[in-house]
Amino acid sequence: MTVVSVSMPEELLNRIDEFAESHGYTGRSEVIREASRNLLGEFEDKRLEDRPLLGIVTVMFDYETTSVEERMIRLRHEHENLVASNFHSHVGPHYCMELFVLEGSLEEISTFVGKVRATKDTLSVDYSVMPVDEFGPLSSPE
Repeated sequence: MTVVSVSMPEELLNRIDEFAESHGYTGRSEVIREASRNLLGEFEDKRLEDRPLLGIVTVMFDYETTSVEERMIRLRHEHENLVASNFHSHVGPHYCMELFVLEGSLEEISTFVGKVRATKDTLSVDYSVMPVDEFGPLSSPE
């Protein structure tokens, strides 16, 4: 097996180690391999290909981290044909939530989610995708 070097914050590495220990993994490599497979498989559902989709993306970040909010604004403008709606809200005493409603293809939504996930200093990124055609949520066209 090939060995890969990856840079990450100490806090994330500690969380991975704790997760591995508490969930019975043999070590951090096993956790990283599984997480990588899951990430790569997220947008490989053949039932979603070539169908119009609705995507909901929720981003949480510290309100003092203006670089995240600025990046979200840039993404909204870069993908104006994909972003059907965008909502910003303050959550609790120190956080902001950015919600995007997307309408587009699997590839377009995947690209957008990837760019959001790659944004430094986001606290969490959550999303869901569902078809919005006459065939229903996950049925296959006849």
